Amino acid sequence: MNLTSAITGLPYTGKTTLFNLLTGGHATTGGFTGAEAETNVGIAKVPDPRIERLSALYRPKKTTFAEITYRDLGLSKSVRTGPGDGISAKKLGDLRTADALVHVVRAFRDPTVPHSEGSINPLRDVATLDLELIIADHGVVERRLERIEPELRGAKGPEREAKERERAFLQRAFPALEAETPLRDLPIEPDELRLVRGYRFLTLLPQLLVVNLDESDLARADEVLAPLREVAAKHRATGVVHACAKIEAEIAELPGAEAQAFRAELGIALPALERIIRATYELLGLVSMFTAGEDEVRAWTVPFGSTAQQGAGAIHSDLERGFIRAEVIAWDELLRQGSEAAAKKAGVLRTEGKTYLVRDGDVVHVLFNV
Repeated sequence: MNLTSAITGLPYTGKTTLFNLLTGGHATTGGFTGAEAETNVGIAKVPDPRIERLSALYRPKKTTFAEITYRDLGLSKSVRTGPGDGISAKKLGDLRTADALVHVVRAFRDPTVPHSEGSINPLRDVATLDLELIIADHGVVERRLERIEPELRGAKGPEREAKERERAFLQRAFPALEAETPLRDLPIEPDELRLVRGYRFLTLLPQLLVVNLDESDLARADEVLAPLREVAAKHRATGVVHACAKIEAEIAELPGAEAQAFRAELGIALPALERIIRATYELLGLVSMFTAGEDEVRAWTVPFGSTAQQGAGAIHSDLERGFIRAEVIAWDELLRQGSEAAAKKAGVLRTEGKTYLVRDGDVVHVLFNV
């Protein structure tokens, strides 16, 4: 599963610094200057100590972590020129390719880095970007409503029924967006989501607020984040985490032991990378399953609620098509037993059918025939 998160926000919030931290400074396209005209694209490996421990057990030729693609995007300019002018058409298109939005919100104070809106105000900045996304979706809905009526006149049968359901959704979405309500806050049926999936509505995407704190505020992070958490609690699929990008960038330059000691001194339990990725997984409803052997230990990302057969499809389409059964064991149980042979002998290596729901941390071996 190729997961993409778009990092966005107002200018000078620390987006590109955070992007470099997440991707290790290895972009696949674009530059690293943070220029608002550029789009940086990079890959982040999902840290997972479970994979490391399984690799220590199997000593495979290859260890493969799950990956997330990050796109470093932002507003084209200050939005003080007027709502709807802050995101270029190109970047709107780039944002629509994402599975989730990572909105970097500035809470740090630095007189050498001017704020594009004139002052530090995280709540205002969150509302500002939300409005830009709402305006973008409003335009899409408005244009589609204009086109769908002529299409309905010539449509018949199932095609007409689908277009009528689409129109009903759009007619419900339009006043919500007019009232500056993101579409993720509307009750939406699965069949409605399938009908409008192609529009890639921005306000339907899960949104993670990453608050870029001042170093002096790390000890009182909960206090600083409280108002933003109140806002997030009112919106579905919205989460809040914090980071101090400046400090994290300095820590990233240190050897492992020194970095760990420095984080402990500052009260940073986990690196920003781990906190952001964990929060993104939670927002998107994702879990990790593993395959393990002498050749490779690998993490696979699947949606929560995936069946064993669907999980097999994440590995290869042939495994899903020819699925017979799966041998399954929890990663920690496998470590306790020390080997698959010992797990079988102890009766904790289970055989599951195609409807078994994959759990986070399952080690899976698929038996298939095509």
